[in-house]
Amino acid sequence: MLLPQGTIVAVADGEKFNLFRNSGDEAHPELTAMSEPDIESVNAGSGAGHQSSSANPDVSQAAEGGFAGGIAELLNKRVLDGEIADLVIIAAPRTLGELRKNYHKKLSEVLRGEISKDLTGHALHDIEKAIAAA
Repeated sequence: MLLPQGTIVAVADGEKFNLFRNSGDEAHPELTAMSEPDIESVNAGSGAGHQSSSANPDVSQAAEGGFAGGIAELLNKRVLDGEIADLVIIAAPRTLGELRKNYHKKLSEVLRGEISKDLTGHALHDIEKAIAAA
């Protein structure tokens, strides 16, 4: 995948989130880490006050969904504010599925690609390699 200069690359899983900017050129991306934004977990559940563990036995899955919702909210806002013109999202498969549920129409328009892979905590070289192979 070619990565235009200035493209924002979001790398996420259910607990971690990092943003990078391509400071290189399209054919030779050079990712630079951006400051880590605070992500507020979004409560995607509609059962307010309902605490039954049998209704949702996997609390960590719900937490992951809320974290992904918070990431999508942040990315949507930055796209709508004009801060992101080109975006690539690399996320663990489950997180990517949760993110997709929350994409704003404008975010979908600037989305240049998605990679369904958990690369949080990996070296920049690994992330750049995954983008080049996509």
